[in-house]
Amino acid sequence: MFTGLIREIATVKSFSGSVLSIKSSHKACLGDSIAINGACLSVTKILNDGFNVELSPESQKVLAIQNYKNEVHVEPAMKMGDRFEGHIVQGHVDCIGEITNIKNLGNSYDVFVKVPEKYIAYIIPKGSITIDGVSLTVNDVNDDSFRLTIIPITMKETLFRNYKKGSKVNVETDMFARYVAHIISHQNKTNSSLSWGEVDAINSSY
Repeated sequence: MFTGLIREIATVKSFSGSVLSIKSSHKACLGDSIAINGACLSVTKILNDGFNVELSPESQKVLAIQNYKNEVHVEPAMKMGDRFEGHIVQGHVDCIGEITNIKNLGNSYDVFVKVPEKYIAYIIPKGSITIDGVSLTVNDVNDDSFRLTIIPITMKETLFRNYKKGSKVNVETDMFARYVAHIISHQNKTNSSLSWGEVDAINSSY
């Protein structure tokens, strides 16, 4: 579980086959879960100056893999008792989004992101979303896109500073929106209301 607050922008040493080697000041342990650009990955090797993680072929299919070079966002998994700040992030990327426009408003930036239409149902105005691991608030939602407003410190301290029109990004929609959509879909298929036991069973499947 993560919060969507980036702890470090780390440097990619190499990415060969399925092994991503990262130079990082974070002291990882073997087997740790770490979100790299928002994708939950497991540490497979400890290095003197960082760590390795492995990206399966399946992961590489669903991630904006072109962003796993030069620099990446790093967030270690939450520990029990950590302060909760952003929003609940699973590190399960739903889809790849494409930045279609960035408008400099002077004291902020409007960023427009296009996603496959089937994911729009999980993106809620004024709700939470994760872009390459960064917890953000959705301002507007359209048929196949949504608008974010990025404040200057976020633009400066994250990889949003490098993004431009056409950039691809990892998108994780809000977990609770997915739960509700799943429950409603299940109700429609069975044409009956769910018991609390059934709701619990659906939640435990995630």
